[in-house]
Amino acid sequence: MPVSVEPTSVDPSQNGSAPANARAGAPADVPEAEALRPHAEDAFAGELAALAAQDDRPRPARWKLSPWAVATYLLGGTLPDGTVITPKYVGPRRIVEVAVTTLATDRALLLLGVPGTAKTWVSEHLAAAVSGDSTLLVQGTAGTPEEAIRYGWNYAQLLAHGPSRDALVPSPVMRAMADGMTARVEELTRIPADVQDTLITILSEKTLPIPELGQEVQAVRGFNLIATANDRDRGVNDLSSALRRRFNTVVLPLPESPEAEVDIVSRRVDQIGRSLDLPAAPDGLDEIRRVVTVFRELRGGVTTDGRTKLKSPSGTLSTAEAISVVTNGLALAAHFGDGVLRPGDVAAGILGAVVRDPAADRVIWQEYLETVVRERDGWKDFYRACREVSV
Repeated sequence: MPVSVEPTSVDPSQNGSAPANARAGAPADVPEAEALRPHAEDAFAGELAALAAQDDRPRPARWKLSPWAVATYLLGGTLPDGTVITPKYVGPRRIVEVAVTTLATDRALLLLGVPGTAKTWVSEHLAAAVSGDSTLLVQGTAGTPEEAIRYGWNYAQLLAHGPSRDALVPSPVMRAMADGMTARVEELTRIPADVQDTLITILSEKTLPIPELGQEVQAVRGFNLIATANDRDRGVNDLSSALRRRFNTVVLPLPESPEAEVDIVSRRVDQIGRSLDLPAAPDGLDEIRRVVTVFRELRGGVTTDGRTKLKSPSGTLSTAEAISVVTNGLALAAHFGDGVLRPGDVAAGILGAVVRDPAADRVIWQEYLETVVRERDGWKDFYRACREVSV
C-alpha cells in the first residue's frame, strides 16, 4: 500500500525556503545587486512586499498574494498608499485574469504563443507573485529526461544503502507538490513526447508514485504548474490529447498595435540597460520605432499603410528579438559612439534577425530595403546604414 509522503520529507534546502542565490547554487554571500539577472521575486521584492501589505482580499491556500494582487503585479497600477507597480506584461487584461484564475483552480496553465511573446517572462512573474519563488523550474529540451520531471537518485547513496529517501533526488515538480508551490516547465513541446506524458498522472491524480520505495508524494493545496510552449518553431513535439486536456490553455498574442510594441520594447530595453549600467539613450525612441516598424511589416507581409505586399522571411521577428536588437545597438552607441542611438547602431542587428536563411531571406531583405525603406520619408539615414551592413 503506497504511503503518502509528508511535505517535510523533502529537504528544506532543496525547496523554496532557501535564498535565491543559494537556490541557484551561487555562493550565499554574493550580493543580490551583483546578480546579472535577479529572479523576479528578488528584482521586484519591494513591489511584492507593498502589494502583500495592502492586499486584504481572499488568498488561495499558500498563495503570497490574492488573485487580484497577482494581476495588479503583472499589469501594473498605483496602490492606495501611492506605491507604483510597474507593468510586467503589456497586453489584454483578460488574458492575465484568466491565467491567474486558472492557477487558483486545480487546472494547470499552458501559456501558448509564437516565440517572443513573453511566455517565459509571464510564467516567471506569475510564479513569483503566487509562491514567492520562481526557481522551481524544468527547462525543456530534446534531451530532457523523465527524472527531471519526476525524481532522480544519488547513485553514491543508492549503491551504498539501496533505494531510500536519502538517496532520492526530488525534481522541481516534486518539491512544488510537497510544499504547495508553483512549478514551471519551459518549452514543454521541446521535451520528447514520452517524457511529456510523465505529467499526466501528476496533473490528473495530483500524485507522484515512487514505486521503488512503495511510496508516493501527494500534492498539497497550493500546488500548480505553469508550462510554456509554441507550435511554430522547429524541434516541436506535439502534446498528446490526454496531456493537453490537463491544461487550461491561454494564448499570448503578439502586440496588437505598433504603439504597444514600442512601449514594450522601450520598457525592457530600459530595464536591461540599467542592469548592464548602459547610459540611457536620449533620442533612442525614433530608432526603436523604426525597428518595430520593420519587424511588424516583414512578419505581417504588408506595409503599415496596407499598400504594399511583402514577402516574409523565415525568422519570427518577435518582440523579444526587437528588444535584443535595440539593446545591442544601445551598447554599441555607449561604447563605440557618442551615447546616442543611431541607425548604424541597430542596422547590423536587424540584418542578423531578418536574414536567417542566407539565400532566401537576403533576397527578401534587399527587396524590402529598395522598395519600402528607400522611398520612406525621413528614413534615408536608416536606409544608408542598412545598405552598408548588407553589402
